Amino acid sequence: MIRILFVLLAIPVWSQALEMAVGGGQSRLSNTDLGGATADNYSLKGGFRVVMRMTFNSGDFKGHETGYAYNRTQLVTNGGDGTATQQGMAIHQGFYNYLLYPTREGTRIRPFATGGVHFANYVPPGASATSGGGSTKFGVNYGGGLKIRVSERFMLRFDARQYTNPKPFGLSNSRGWIRMNEYSASLAFVL
Repeated sequence: MIRILFVLLAIPVWSQALEMAVGGGQSRLSNTDLGGATADNYSLKGGFRVVMRMTFNSGDFKGHETGYAYNRTQLVTNGGDGTATQQGMAIHQGFYNYLLYPTREGTRIRPFATGGVHFANYVPPGASATSGGGSTKFGVNYGGGLKIRVSERFMLRFDARQYTNPKPFGLSNSRGWIRMNEYSASLAFVL
């Protein structure tokens, strides 16, 4: 029964173009003060990003995208005595985005605009996302980029996006939403 359902749900996908991309880049964070006690407070610093995307172009000028990104950042502890220590931590993201293109499917150079929703799981030092560790927040993201077809089956893509969501960990004196800016390049396989 599950196989039949899978085949029936996959029929609309057969007529679409599929792109699978892997890449990396930089995560730059802003509004990073996470709050904390008067003596100690916490903040985040940006780092590197590894991203995987699967894009279904469902028409000449639109598409849908899902993906996962691993971000390696630094948790900064600012002590009341003026000292600061840094420890590496991870941010795992899953996302869905809608894409709009000003040029038709199959064009060699395709700029795009995108917007969507995501979750971000902030995993502090010493914790593990696989054992339920971390603080998960849901948010929105938007941005754009450029896809350049280098052969029939391969393309390069460049993305610039901003992800915004509530701050993790629920510390006292925490205000506003954190913003993560992504700047990445990827190699995509086209089916």
